[in-house]
Amino acid sequence: MPDKSWFLHDRFGLFIHWGIYSVAARHEWIKSREQINDADYQKYFDHFDPDLYDPAAWAQEAKNAGMKYFVVTSKHHDGFCLWDSAMTDYKATNTPAKRDLLTPMVDAFRNEGFKVGFYHSVIDWHHPEFSVDGFHPMRDDVEYRTASQNRDITKYCEYLHSQTRELLTQFGKIDLMWFDFSYSKRDWGWAKGKGAAEWDADRLIAMVRELQPDVLINDRLEIGGDFKTPEQYQPAGRMIVNGQPVTWEACQTLNGSWGYDRDNLDWKPVDMLIRMLVDAVSKDGNMLLNVGPNARGEFEPRALERLRDIGAWLRLHGRAIYGCGLSDFTPPPDCRFTQNGNRLYLHIFSWPFRHLHLSGLGPRVDYAQFLHDGSEVKMSVIDPHQPAQNTTLGGLSSDTLTLELPVQQPDIVVPVIELFLKS
Repeated sequence: MPDKSWFLHDRFGLFIHWGIYSVAARHEWIKSREQINDADYQKYFDHFDPDLYDPAAWAQEAKNAGMKYFVVTSKHHDGFCLWDSAMTDYKATNTPAKRDLLTPMVDAFRNEGFKVGFYHSVIDWHHPEFSVDGFHPMRDDVEYRTASQNRDITKYCEYLHSQTRELLTQFGKIDLMWFDFSYSKRDWGWAKGKGAAEWDADRLIAMVRELQPDVLINDRLEIGGDFKTPEQYQPAGRMIVNGQPVTWEACQTLNGSWGYDRDNLDWKPVDMLIRMLVDAVSKDGNMLLNVGPNARGEFEPRALERLRDIGAWLRLHGRAIYGCGLSDFTPPPDCRFTQNGNRLYLHIFSWPFRHLHLSGLGPRVDYAQFLHDGSEVKMSVIDPHQPAQNTTLGGLSSDTLTLELPVQQPDIVVPVIELFLKS
């Protein structure tokens, strides 16, 4: 099995959804949502000219945000490819961009120390042998569906495998393969969903393992994988499959869209995004946070503002995230614990009045401090021989640690207290 230690350490990655749908600026599923045929969708190909694209600037912003790895859409469901694939003409080199956009991105991020990942769609609404189903843009065109009945999905499967081989042989060491997505349980009556059989997933995975033995593969081919991928939600707790904890990564958007969506106003505030990252790590998971660059090749200001604010928090609190994971201790309400060895981190989501009571930690903690400035946090433990004190504080058990806090919350989005556990 591939080594997951770097993945479990780094915890925070950048997702990038970028393609010709950024020209439309109405979500990466626009071709399916609006049922656009190939001829009408062609205008986005013909006008894709990211003249301001600077992958070094992207990599620098992601590094400053505290991210450690990135995953980019080599090809999304519309079939458009960011690299100069020998398998198709539907690629960046044939747009007004006139160049491979993926290679310089990989180089730029790798130069900043990032692990490299490719998102690759296993469906393709542009390929002539990909059959029409309930997601296909032409699903309601009965004449088109009838004419497409003899499409050969096995020919598309070979195309998919060949492109995957290109990605794994032309870009150096690849750390993550993020396939998307199988849906064999879907049934529209006139069409069935597609899954592992259509992609010949066993053979696909075998090829990936052969070409890149250390790569981590996600779970969306319906035959397992190295990590689970909850999308647009935070799991209620540590992810368990068949009674065993599993490696997982929540993929999340800055607003409600993966691709650039000019008019989507569901932007998450930075305090929510930081709490989501903390919440993931406290449950032994990662967070992959998405940016959808615009059609000129830039991260828009609203995305940059959030990335920079997250980075400012992580500059002070990174050691409560990197290398940390689930703690066996139970945090008080509106808080989360992360832990790395004998350092326990208390992330305070809602500021309390004066005290926090940590059950079971009274005899375990040697020292406490705010992480943002290293200032001491006073602590006390109930003396079981003084019942009056116990009654005054609400009947706390003698193993409860009480932290004394200032009335005013520090000027920190999510304050963190670092607790040093006794050996």
